[in-house]
Amino acid sequence: MASTQALPELTGSRFFDAWQLDLPALAVIVLLGAGYAYGVRRRRRNGEPWPLWRTAAFLVLGLGTLAVATMSSLAVYDKVLFWPAAVQNILLDLFAPLGLALGDPLALADPDGRMRRAFGSRAVRALTYPLVSSVLVLASELSIYFTPYFATALGNGLVLQLMHLQLLLTGCLFVLPMLSRQELLPAWCSHPVRAALVFFDGLFDSVPGIVVMTSGTLVAGHWYAAHPRTWGPSVRHDQMLGGGLMLTLAELVALPFLLLVFLEWARAERGRTAELDARLDREALAAQTVPAPAGPATATATPATATPATAPGTAGPAAGTGADAPADGPAVAPGMTRPWWETDQGEVGTRMRRRR
Repeated sequence: MASTQALPELTGSRFFDAWQLDLPALAVIVLLGAGYAYGVRRRRRNGEPWPLWRTAAFLVLGLGTLAVATMSSLAVYDKVLFWPAAVQNILLDLFAPLGLALGDPLALADPDGRMRRAFGSRAVRALTYPLVSSVLVLASELSIYFTPYFATALGNGLVLQLMHLQLLLTGCLFVLPMLSRQELLPAWCSHPVRAALVFFDGLFDSVPGIVVMTSGTLVAGHWYAAHPRTWGPSVRHDQMLGGGLMLTLAELVALPFLLLVFLEWARAERGRTAELDARLDREALAAQTVPAPAGPATATATPATATPATAPGTAGPAAGTGADAPADGPAVAPGMTRPWWETDQGEVGTRMRRRR
């Protein structure tokens, strides 16, 4: 990359035209894209469909954001301006993990493969545990901006790559379990709980931007003071601009994230309803096909000599009042009991009566 002293002013056209090659980031992008493409191909070879929008989300929003954050003008100018570095970090921490999670890569992984075993391990489950992952994201961002970490990364390429990897991984630890269809969270973390966690995480993500924007201490102030520019905002105004962009982007991604959790919630409810309806249909079909139990055998007629004679003009025994007649009224025909859903007052019974 050219020296920071030789960088021209960052204009609107140069913002889109300035790019640099980042080999480690490119290697990660290629490996992730190849692995995802292999999973999609294997699934389709087995005759299982895979939504095109998930592939687009993984490649465009996930890997595309990763490429923009590490190789666009944001990466070219992050050593002379703070706000491109701040936007770069937010893209790695929030936007790229959201795109990768929408691709649902775990659904493409081999059920007995290393990836599934890794996400099922105790260490990963502890790191993705609700609130633990949120605290990790917040601690990661605050440690970058309010320790010598960020200034060291600006002057050391290896530390910069480690910082970018840290942001991406901590973001995925929170986002991926929330949107994945695989059961990565505890049973008590239902979709309403997930929606609440995402809402509070949006509040947490706004904290670094607010603190950076209002802090009287310059972030990596010595570095940026040692690399003066003849163009662009002052160092303090640059930091306020970066903090404002961090806050704006964090809140911008929070609403779509929350809506996606609600959509997954609705999908799960539809699946449970369809499963319940199918089970009720099976039970109703089984109840209709069960043969009715045989009724009591008809008594054989007694000999005529055993029947007491009635005198002429005398009324015989009243019908239904003999010793063998039921005392509570007419008998119910055997095998004609009413189905349980006709008398059940719960939701299941109401739904079954409505369907008939």
